Amino acid sequence: MQYIWEHIRTILDTYKGGAPLSYFLKNYFKQFPILGSRDRKILSEMAYNWYRCEKGMPPEMPFEEKVIAALYLCGTQTKLIEPIVEGPLQSLWLSPGNDRIAVLDKNGITFHLHDIFPSNYELSDGISTEDWRYSMLVQPDLFIRVRKKQERITTLLHQNGIIYQWLFENCLALPNGVAIDKILQADDYVVQDASSQMTGNVFQPKAGEDWYDCCAGAGGKSLLLKDMQPDIKLTVSDKRGTVLDNLEDRFRLYHHKLPESFLIDLTDEEQLELSFDDQKFDTIICDVPCTGSGTWARTPEQLYFFDPASLEHVTNTQRTIATNVAKYIKPGGRLIYITCSVFKAENEDVVNHLASETSLKIEHTELINGLDYKADSMFVSVLHN
Repeated sequence: MQYIWEHIRTILDTYKGGAPLSYFLKNYFKQFPILGSRDRKILSEMAYNWYRCEKGMPPEMPFEEKVIAALYLCGTQTKLIEPIVEGPLQSLWLSPGNDRIAVLDKNGITFHLHDIFPSNYELSDGISTEDWRYSMLVQPDLFIRVRKKQERITTLLHQNGIIYQWLFENCLALPNGVAIDKILQADDYVVQDASSQMTGNVFQPKAGEDWYDCCAGAGGKSLLLKDMQPDIKLTVSDKRGTVLDNLEDRFRLYHHKLPESFLIDLTDEEQLELSFDDQKFDTIICDVPCTGSGTWARTPEQLYFFDPASLEHVTNTQRTIATNVAKYIKPGGRLIYITCSVFKAENEDVVNHLASETSLKIEHTELINGLDYKADSMFVSVLHN
C-alpha cells in the first residue's frame, strides 16, 4: 500500500485551504483514475482526519504515525484501514475504552485537544468550548428534509439497506456519504442539516406576507420557507450571480414560483436603495456570511486553515449587513438573524449591536446545539421593529 502513502503526502503538501477540500479531492482523483473507490475513500478519510487532529499532535511525531493516530481518534472503521496500518500502532484498534485520547496516551502518543483550535474565543450560550472541540473529531451525519412521500422514501431506504433515524418531523438522519441521489426522487427531499431545518421554527410565515431572504445563497432557507407557506411574496438577493442561478434551478426542481431576485452587495447602502427604494418587508431573513465554526466538524479544513485575525473583518461585515437591511422592515415586522457560527462575537454581540443602533428589539435568541445528534450548530435571533 505504499502508493497510498505517496498520494496522501502529495495531497497534504499540495492542498492549501483555498477551495473546499471535497472539490480539491474530486479534482485530484480525476488525475489518477487508477485509484479505485476503496483507495479514494481511504485517502479522503486520511485527509479529513489529518485536518481534524494534526495540530493536537507533537510536531516531532513521524508523519505516518500521525495519520494512523488521526484515523484512530476519529473512529475510522477497522476494515478500511487494516491494509495500511503496520507496526506498533496496529494494537490501537484492539484497545478497549471509549476515551480514544487516553488510549493514545497509553500507547505513548500525546494528543492535546486544546491545540486543534487554541484561540480562546468566547462561545455562545448553550455550548461549551470543550464539547465543541471534541465534536471536531466526529464526522456529522447526512440530513434530509422530507418534503413528501415519506412512506415511499423509508421503503426505498429499507430496500437499499440504508440505516436511518427520524430526528424530528420531516427530518431524517442518514450515514454520511450515502448516495441518496441514486435512490430517491430528487423533488421528494432536500439535503439540509438538521439544525438548519430547525431555524424554520421561528419563521411562522403567513399567506400574503412580504419576505426577503437577503443573503440567500443557494436557497436552503428560502426553500424551507416556501415549503412551509407557498403563498408568500418572496424576494431574494446575494452578491454572487452563480449562486442565485443555482437557487433558481432549485426552485424549478421543487416546483416553486421563482422569487424576485437581486444581485446586491449588502454592505453597499446605495445598492439597496437602488433596488428597493421605499419598499418594506414583513420579515427579513438575514443569514449572514460567517466563519462557519458551527460546521467545522463537517469541513475540518476550515478549522485547520482559519486565520483568527479574520474574525474582526467578519463581524464588521455582519454588523454592516444587518444594520443596512434593518431599514427595510415594516413597522411591526421582524428580522431573523442567523449564523452557522458558535462564536459569541458573531452572534450575541452582533444582535446586541443591532438592538443598540437600530429601532429593533430582541425577541428571541437561541444557539441550536447540534452536537448531541451529530449535526451542525446554528445561531438564530428574532428581532422585531
